[in-house]
Amino acid sequence: MRLNGEIYDGEDREEGEQKLVVGYALTLKKRKSFLQPNFERLARNKGISFVAIDQNRPLSDQGPFDIILHKEMGKFDLELKRSHSSSNSTNDCQMDYRQTQPQVIVLDPPDAIQHLYNRQSMLQNVVDLNLSDFHGKVGVPRQMVITEDPLSIPDEVTKAGLKLPLVAKPLVVDGSTKSHELFLVYDQFSLSELEPPLVLQEFVNHGGVLFKIYIVGDAIKVVRRHSLPNVSKCELAKVAGIIPFPRVSSASASADDADLDPGVAELPPQPLLERLAKELRHRLGLRLFNIDMIREHGTRDVFYVIDINYFPGYGKIPDYEDIFTDFLLSCVQSQYKKRPGN
Repeated sequence: MRLNGEIYDGEDREEGEQKLVVGYALTLKKRKSFLQPNFERLARNKGISFVAIDQNRPLSDQGPFDIILHKEMGKFDLELKRSHSSSNSTNDCQMDYRQTQPQVIVLDPPDAIQHLYNRQSMLQNVVDLNLSDFHGKVGVPRQMVITEDPLSIPDEVTKAGLKLPLVAKPLVVDGSTKSHELFLVYDQFSLSELEPPLVLQEFVNHGGVLFKIYIVGDAIKVVRRHSLPNVSKCELAKVAGIIPFPRVSSASASADDADLDPGVAELPPQPLLERLAKELRHRLGLRLFNIDMIREHGTRDVFYVIDINYFPGYGKIPDYEDIFTDFLLSCVQSQYKKRPGN
């Protein structure tokens, strides 16, 4: 590692004196939102430099890096998973980059991230948790997966006993705009207009507020976002069709300063969030993700996780610069302590 055997304490360094090298492979959109000038300036003062990874060159020919930070689907993930030997024979051993470079911290392992590319598997870890009596109850809305034949969806929904309205989400999250297009379906007949493969999830009234829980290693940051308003029985009886969801991830949708009912605005209990984050970090094998959570309207302690995202828009949360630089330094310190003789 570039640390040359010494543990870095995170104290500010002279301009240009770098101790920690972070190689990154990010989309252009992610680079602009994440590598903001203030963040890079703070990181530089703490001895952290960011170096773009050239995706047209073998990863093994670049660096050395202390940390690899990535959110690229497809080509780079494959390169990160397997660094090919010099031979072109498919029968020859393909060396895993993380095995040949065990000192490099990969944030996060591509194999672990894959679980969040599928909206069915991403929430299974929440289903498997037992958080029914720990400062509140955390679950997942009832849902089902539709893989083919749109005309069969109404009958499938009836058989499954799902109640309208339903949230329709693309099954696969591939980073495209389309994979984030969500719809609210009000009536049974409109279900056949949907395009599989998709997930149908019961809509839970939640007072129009969504809690976005950002996880950065052990750190947890929660922000409120405006969401869809409650759907009354009267409205459900009058409205038909499919209505697109507005995007609620942007900072402009923030509800932190809005004049909200205290029962709606109250954040989930911190002990519950810490337990949930700890369990999901372990089960998912990830350190950089966010959880979208809602509170069932009319309750104080019944929560539902509706989505989990890898490497979300950290640039939208307050003080992300300090949170993230501290996290990067802690990763290296932890790695150093694992070395033999330390």
